[in-house]
Amino acid sequence: MQTELSKRLGLEHAVFGFTPFPAVAAAISRAGGFGVLGAVRYTAPDDLKRDLDWIEAHAEGRPYGLDVVMPAKRVEGVTEADVEAVIPAGHREFVRETLAKYGVPELAEGEASGWRITGWMEQVARTQLDVAFDYPIRLLANALGSPPADVVARAHDRDLLVAALAGSARHARKHQEAGIDVVVAQGYEAGGHTGEIASMVLTPEVVDAVDPLPVLAAGGIGSGQQVAAALALGAQGVWLGSIWLTTTEADLHSPALTRKLLAAGSGDTVRSRALTGKPARQLRTEWTDAWDDPAGPGTLPMPLQGLLVADAVSRIRKYEVDPLLGTPVGQIVGRMTGERSVQAVFDDLTRGFERAVERVNRIAGRSGAS
Repeated sequence: MQTELSKRLGLEHAVFGFTPFPAVAAAISRAGGFGVLGAVRYTAPDDLKRDLDWIEAHAEGRPYGLDVVMPAKRVEGVTEADVEAVIPAGHREFVRETLAKYGVPELAEGEASGWRITGWMEQVARTQLDVAFDYPIRLLANALGSPPADVVARAHDRDLLVAALAGSARHARKHQEAGIDVVVAQGYEAGGHTGEIASMVLTPEVVDAVDPLPVLAAGGIGSGQQVAAALALGAQGVWLGSIWLTTTEADLHSPALTRKLLAAGSGDTVRSRALTGKPARQLRTEWTDAWDDPAGPGTLPMPLQGLLVADAVSRIRKYEVDPLLGTPVGQIVGRMTGERSVQAVFDDLTRGFERAVERVNRIAGRSGAS
């Protein structure tokens, strides 16, 4: 599974794996792909440094990257406290009532929420970059459009490739104009923040729109056959996220959540604003249903929604409150039927890819002979 981009980065396989878990990122790189560590959950620079040190020690010298979340336009002087103060009291009451309805216990006194997503705030993302640029990362990805121009310049000064996710050809062209090196075409089927265009339609549209920039296909990809299809559509690799959630190297800290993922079908996800305020595909739960109910107060825009529900999500996950327990995941969850290692996932991908290529070659051979 080699392309011009994978060869440029020294990869055995053109598989880019996004994950919040350093052990998974290192394992992806060791398996011949490209591990990308998601930084959004790191609110303390020392925590990110610790995990990048770990990847350095366990990636066996293979290349890896970092994914941050930051807006293209800067907003100066806004603190987390400033954002918290804008959250309406009625929304806070809705959270309290919903948690009480399901009997969700409080966190212990002095126990901080383990699910703060202040990484959505630009000043936090910039502290992450200050740490990451001291490491030999090979690619910097931004999940919220093109990074600010000065960040792109800093990355290029360090000979890093800069990638950005796009849900439409129009967004992809804006990335190209901003000096982005790699566009990730993220289809409707993907986990997390997605647009409304399916991967089969989106990938070739983006490939044509930004040629000659390399494009990675994301969304609805979890088998070697789907990798082959993405490359046939013009992508120079695939960007996979959901498939790693049930690997043995992942650390979800929740056996109940792992069981829910393994039991879920491809129709058991929903695009909801419940988690961050932007449409994000995740497991459908009674928590997402409550926020999507027209009788409720409605979600708040990013980053207000994420800050509003941070404590609640931590409590739901800590106490494994099954009706409310969920996570961002794509429609590919229907293929995630058993726990396996990252290497086993790669073995399955390569076997499926080879079968798909052989099948197409046979068809092409028959067509040529007719």
